[in-house]
Amino acid sequence: MADGGVATAVNFLGVSCSLSGRAWLQRPAEAETVRAHMQGLGLAEPLARALAARGVTADQGEDFLSPTLRALFPDPSSFLDMDKAAEVILDALTAGRSIHVFADYDVDGASSAALLVRWFRAMGADLPIYVPDRLTEGYGPSPKAFETLKASGADLVITVDCGAAAVEAVAHAAAIGLKVVVVDHHLMREQPPACEAVVNPNRPGCNSGQGNLAAAGVVFVLLAALNRAARARGLFAARAEPDLRQWLDLAALGAICDVTALNGFNRALAALGLKVMSDWRNPGLAALLAVAGMEPGPAKASHAGFILGPRINAGGRIGRADLGARLLSTDDPAEAARIAAELDANTSRREVEREVTEAAVRQVESRGPDALDRAIIVVEGEGWHPGVVGIVAGRLRERWRKPVIVIGVDPATGVGKGSGRSQPGVNLGRAVQAAWEAGHLMAGGGHAMAAGLTVAGDRIEAARAFLEEALADQQAAAEVLDVVDVDAILDCRAASRSLFEDFERLAPFGPSNPEPLFALDRVTAREPVAMTGGHVRCRLTAADGASVKAIAWRCADLPLGRALLSGATGLSVVGRLKADDWNGRRGVQFEVEDAHDPRRETSDF
Repeated sequence: MADGGVATAVNFLGVSCSLSGRAWLQRPAEAETVRAHMQGLGLAEPLARALAARGVTADQGEDFLSPTLRALFPDPSSFLDMDKAAEVILDALTAGRSIHVFADYDVDGASSAALLVRWFRAMGADLPIYVPDRLTEGYGPSPKAFETLKASGADLVITVDCGAAAVEAVAHAAAIGLKVVVVDHHLMREQPPACEAVVNPNRPGCNSGQGNLAAAGVVFVLLAALNRAARARGLFAARAEPDLRQWLDLAALGAICDVTALNGFNRALAALGLKVMSDWRNPGLAALLAVAGMEPGPAKASHAGFILGPRINAGGRIGRADLGARLLSTDDPAEAARIAAELDANTSRREVEREVTEAAVRQVESRGPDALDRAIIVVEGEGWHPGVVGIVAGRLRERWRKPVIVIGVDPATGVGKGSGRSQPGVNLGRAVQAAWEAGHLMAGGGHAMAAGLTVAGDRIEAARAFLEEALADQQAAAEVLDVVDVDAILDCRAASRSLFEDFERLAPFGPSNPEPLFALDRVTAREPVAMTGGHVRCRLTAADGASVKAIAWRCADLPLGRALLSGATGLSVVGRLKADDWNGRRGVQFEVEDAHDPRRETSDF
């Protein structure tokens, strides 16, 4: 032990270079905090240790395992401009002025818009939704969009999940007499847009301490501020005060799909929101679940991230960017069913995604081994569909474990639309914003783990060089931290449903609260099968004959997949326990993250 009772960084199971080229470490945890969790919460040592390893102190354990809004809800007034925004919105509402919401096209934007629409509906008012088409209008507010809104009769526009960087567009809105309130969470410049109010926990000078919120979380706090201000004005004398808890499912959807850090208040939104979602009372979410062929039941983060989210995002790919917001805000089951069917019909782009992924991999590999030593990988292709570049960037980030930006260039205009995914420790959004400020991009922004950009085709190389230089120091530091953090070692018999359910108390998982990783030592990959999509299925078997079903995703052409397919013996394997409820069974399977073959000194297999 090091001073203070924290385990020193010794390679777990002696693995300094796994088949993915990473070292394995046990997540460090203070022994005193582990004991406190065991005694105060009655937890077994492995779970208490995992809780402490996630930075949960002795006095935070109860709130982490059983989060409540009462304990964790921030004071809305702690957000810069929050009270001002609430007053401006209520002034317009009580005066009968025309208010519109301007939303980003993705899940967070759709969830944010739906939250506002539902609150306004509860107040007896209609809130029209405007979502720009990202293929024809680009990302975020523009002068043209504000002119369209003004011409339609809008007096006040509330932008959600966008607007913090739209200085010129918001200035144009003011020039044409259109009031704007910005509600956002993306990184922004020191000087905010000049408008009625800018509510953003990542705004310089905001002391809310809630910078990990998605836009939907910020909007949820705005609704609390609106309720408080409306109460003070006596607006609930003749109508019921909207109960915000009924809409927690939308706040959770935005938090999970925007890959935000699930700690503190944001964790409460996600955890409590999934409980609300489990009732499937929102017609849009219920319709999406139905078209996906899923039965109603307890909602998990995976429902939001892999079933609901991709379908909501499909609207942006088919020139119907407002479909997601309309779906989440409707109370008409028939309308919800129609929209969900349309989104589902356009969700499956697996072949397009596969083709772009393969082309991107070939492009990087053609640049030589030197390309993978760069701080960031930027790939571009003519005709690559903007609807899949984000998914492909995520796939390539998993493969190479460094920031990746994938750009699809429109052959007609020569303009590229790109999406990026980052690695922990590398703030991609800030670098993209800096590239825009330096004149290399037509538009760009985001947050630490994800970013979007628009770039002229002849400026891609300059943008790539700028980003490589801007991220060099961060990437070097991130590579040092690129290890596999293991929570506990198991034998195959211990990989049980009861252990899985015990550790599920830590859910929902996401940034800052990673899903627990377990290690199995000296196992053999038996009955390996290569599956469509590059996945590998097998049974991991110990020397005593005990075994557990296992699957490894998208790795058949990588050292990990080749080791499993060869039936290698004596492997150390790291992965996650997942529920296996097929045909009514209540078992588990092991989702393999990485492996170490003691016969190999390096990751070249």
